Amino acid sequence: MRILDRAVYVGPSLYAHFPVIRLEIDLGPLEQWPSAKLGPAFIDRLLEALPGLHEHGCSYGAPGGFVRRLREDEGTWMGHILEHVAIELQNVAGEPVTFGKTRGAGAEGRYHVVYQYEQEDVGLEAGRLGIALLHSLLPPELRPEGAVPPDFDFAGERDEFIRFAQRRALGPSTMSLVRAAEERRIPWIRLNEQSLIQFGHGRFQQRIQATVTSRTSHIAVELASDKEETNRILANLGLPVPRQRLVQGEDDAVAAAEWIGYPVVVKPFNANHGRGISIHLTTEAQVREAFQVAREHSRSVIVESFITGEDHRMLVINGELVAVSKRVPGHVVGDGVHTIEELVEEVNRDPRRGIGHEKVLTRLVFDHQAETLLAKKGYARGTVPAEGEHVFLRSTGNLSTGGTATDMTDLVHPDNAEMAVRAVKAIGLDVGGVDFLTTDITESYKEVGGAICEINAAPGFRMHMAPSEGHARDVSGPVLDMLFPPGTPSRIPIAAVTGTNGKTTTARMLAHIHKLAGHHVGLTSTDGVYIDGQRTVAGDMTGPLATRMVLRDPKVDVAVLEIARGGLLRAGMAVRHCDVGAVLNIKSDHLGLRGVGTLEDLAKVKRIVVEVARETAVLNADDPLCLGMADYTSAKNLCYVTMDPTHELVGEHIKAGGRGVVLESGIKGQMITIYDRGAHIPLLWTHLIPATLEGRALHNVQNAMFAAAMAFSMGLKLEDIRHGLRTFDTTFFQAPGRMNIFDEHPFKVILDYGHNPAAVEAMCRLVERLEPSGRRLVVLAAPGDRRDEDIVDIGRMAAGRFDRYIVRRDDSLRGRQPDEVPHLLRDALLGAGVAAEQILVIPDEQMAIDGALREAQPGDLLLVFADAITRSWKQVIQFRPEAPARVPERPRISRPEPMAAVAPPALEDRRREFVRDTRGVWLAREED
Repeated sequence: MRILDRAVYVGPSLYAHFPVIRLEIDLGPLEQWPSAKLGPAFIDRLLEALPGLHEHGCSYGAPGGFVRRLREDEGTWMGHILEHVAIELQNVAGEPVTFGKTRGAGAEGRYHVVYQYEQEDVGLEAGRLGIALLHSLLPPELRPEGAVPPDFDFAGERDEFIRFAQRRALGPSTMSLVRAAEERRIPWIRLNEQSLIQFGHGRFQQRIQATVTSRTSHIAVELASDKEETNRILANLGLPVPRQRLVQGEDDAVAAAEWIGYPVVVKPFNANHGRGISIHLTTEAQVREAFQVAREHSRSVIVESFITGEDHRMLVINGELVAVSKRVPGHVVGDGVHTIEELVEEVNRDPRRGIGHEKVLTRLVFDHQAETLLAKKGYARGTVPAEGEHVFLRSTGNLSTGGTATDMTDLVHPDNAEMAVRAVKAIGLDVGGVDFLTTDITESYKEVGGAICEINAAPGFRMHMAPSEGHARDVSGPVLDMLFPPGTPSRIPIAAVTGTNGKTTTARMLAHIHKLAGHHVGLTSTDGVYIDGQRTVAGDMTGPLATRMVLRDPKVDVAVLEIARGGLLRAGMAVRHCDVGAVLNIKSDHLGLRGVGTLEDLAKVKRIVVEVARETAVLNADDPLCLGMADYTSAKNLCYVTMDPTHELVGEHIKAGGRGVVLESGIKGQMITIYDRGAHIPLLWTHLIPATLEGRALHNVQNAMFAAAMAFSMGLKLEDIRHGLRTFDTTFFQAPGRMNIFDEHPFKVILDYGHNPAAVEAMCRLVERLEPSGRRLVVLAAPGDRRDEDIVDIGRMAAGRFDRYIVRRDDSLRGRQPDEVPHLLRDALLGAGVAAEQILVIPDEQMAIDGALREAQPGDLLLVFADAITRSWKQVIQFRPEAPARVPERPRISRPEPMAAVAPPALEDRRREFVRDTRGVWLAREED
């Protein structure tokens, strides 16, 4: 069994609407060995290694279902077993994932194993360890050679995997805040590999680092970290604090202890989690030793009076006491029979205890501090303590070092509660933990005494969320309610646009409408990320990375996302939901790539956008594949867009009060009309939209209709929509590579990025409607990674519509031979009836465009399908006929061998003249 391919989906994908990993595996000989054939020994060893598999319901939907599948007459196959093992390994590491599915991947023995994950690295490692475990359980004759190391120890590997997961996991406090956000439908983004989290999107965002929030005062954190200054501030307010001194030397520590009076506590100046603290020190020698321990964690050390009493953590959030826990250091209780080491093993068998933060409690360990505390009592690991005797292995009650916690929130005395609130406010924290020692928290400190040891600026929540005894407290909810009071927005409106053609222009139109309406728009598109109209990152930015850039920007208040097929197939969407999702069309493009072989397959990929739309799904009613997506959306509203005013289904939808955008004919031309809840709203004449070239560019008429539908569904005013459409044009500045027109030459040039049959056909139809006074010329190309039939279709779409055809290839061959694409286009044109003398093959893009510009005469119309958009546009606008012919940046240009057989003598003479103009570059190639 081996992994052929892996994909990590960060959000909605073909497989689920949440993060999943897909492994493509080849079972090899194991295809013939389902679990039943492997026998009970294999199943029993698997269940012994991972007992939690007993709880997996599988297709039966109840605990024990997966085991039942394993033991059925036929059993189940290894890919399915791997799915459950990868899920269970993550469960063992403390990550509550449950989803998985395994499906055949075409060839025999190949499967797609899909399973949920919370952390990418951990999910991938679970797959790797799962395969290793399964290989180790196989009979020796079935194990792939070298697949299992001789010293493979699953128990050790499992524990190391748990530690690996814990190092990457969010801490329990941070995770509790994330869960509270999810309950309130507040989106969140992890900003680093530690605990920096963004809640909310765009300008509504708030951040936390562990339990420090973006509202936490920096000076308050500094004060809380300065234990000496904290002690002084609280003492000046009359709050109970121990006597204290800050020292830098060992002798100073001894002097401070004598001045304060024994017993004393020695602790680091700015450490946390109980590190380096020594308590109840009664001699000079103990102080000196404790000073050295504290210096390992801080250059400065605090010596303070030892306060008798129990340790309590009092949590104050936004000026209110929300939880109180009594903390007991890690310990064992003797029974007069077992040794301390045996008692520790018994305590660690508690299922609530795990490694690090894996579970609600942490395992006890023997380390330097434990050994020291035992030595002080004259004990060792083998000592048998008396029945009922408490033997402490820690001096502080932190849960992270094995301590336990008892909830005391309902029992705390009002004076003590008021004291805690005053202390946190005095330091200036929005979230603060008060460490308070007292003999009885139910009695006022004014009566029974007590003291505040310190104030914590990033208090842990675990002891309150999962106490060893008492009620669990919701301490994360108050933090989220402080950051996002009821009624406060956390999300910005998100629009997602997909389709084969038109999505870039539609997204740009929608962003333009929002910008003119006064919004700061974040736009992702095929040519970059734009923030408030300024491109901040160049390149194809239609995947999850670009989406997160927009949602992290604190200036953005509306997000418009162009969602491309490639990003959906590679990594899914970066947002779980969008407010408005639109699918413009499904046309032949990229078929045969990444498992998408048919238009129906492509539609399944594109419809993800409307599957996750919450408010409105906008669909092309004129495209049957888009129309069928209505059955897969749970959006509150469905809006159809049609250019056919007699569309029967749309008519019924509108009569029922549904929303639709319809192209209707009138005296002045064609009107974009909105129908909603029975209202008939004429929006705008198409000839008033510059991008439609007075209504002739029907593909941009349709794009404008989708932009209007989405803007209306996002609550924009009609006048804002009209104003946006009337001021959006197809200049290179507003829509690079999308029907850019340059008419400052004696002839007109249209440059477009069209790269599939439907896009080429739309532009060719536009050229027909423009009716130039001269000839029509075209520079035609196709991407090399398209199927042969798609390239041929591009040629056929252009055939018969132009007087002159110059065919070329893209700079990137994408697996093709240098002249293969131009030859396919040429043959397609010839097959469609185009005369050979009308066709010229110039493979290089720059030379092809240069040749076309030189051929164009006054009154002609030249349509250029470009790949390197910016370079090609500069070439068009900077063209001067008197300048020397352009030499390509890459000089090795191949010439098609059969050219002489295709072109008549007159065409061949013209080609040779062109070659001479290009400084002999091609002549040199010919002479080779």
